[in-house]
Amino acid sequence: MAQYDKAGLERRMAGAVESLKGDLSGLRTGRANVALLDPITVEVYGAHMPLNQVATVSAPEARMLSVQVWDRSNVTPVEKAIRSAGLGLNPVTDGTTLRLPIPDLTEERRKELAKLASKYAEGARIAVRNVRRDGMDSLKVDEKKGEISEDERKRLETEVQKMTDATIVDIDAAAQAKEKEILGQ
Repeated sequence: MAQYDKAGLERRMAGAVESLKGDLSGLRTGRANVALLDPITVEVYGAHMPLNQVATVSAPEARMLSVQVWDRSNVTPVEKAIRSAGLGLNPVTDGTTLRLPIPDLTEERRKELAKLASKYAEGARIAVRNVRRDGMDSLKVDEKKGEISEDERKRLETEVQKMTDATIVDIDAAAQAKEKEILGQ
C-alpha cells in the first residue's frame, strides 16, 4: 500500500497554521482580547484548572477585560494567577468581578512581542517543512516499492512543494499582520 497521503499532509500543514494563529492571538496588542487570558491556569479545588473553567472572560471595552468569577471563594486564586502570569496586568477586584485595564505597550515591549510573533512563525515554518520532508520521504519509499513511477514521484513532489509554498505564504501573512498590529502601524 502506498505511503503517500496528500490529505494527511494538507491536514498537518493546516494544523501548523491554526496552531500559529492560536499562539498569535495570545500576544497582547494593546487592545482587550479574551484570548489573552487563555494560557492562564488557576489553582482551585486542589487542582490546576484553565481560567475559563472557573470564570467568564469578556471584553466590555477596547482597553478593559472583565473576569466574572463564578465561585466567590475562587476570586483570590484567580487574581493571584492573573498577576503571576507575566502579562503585565493588574486586576482590580470588585466583589466577584475582576477588571483588568489593558495598559499601553511601551515601544520596547512592542518590539519584544513582534520578535515573539516572528519566533512563533518560524516554528510553524519548521513544522511545515517537516511535513514536506515526510511527504517527500514517503514518495521515495513508494517509488522504491514500485508502487509509483519516477515520473509520478516527480509530479507528486512538485505538488507537495506547491502545498508547502502556499502554506508558508499563509504563515508569513498571519505573522506580518500580527506584527503590524503589535507595532501599531
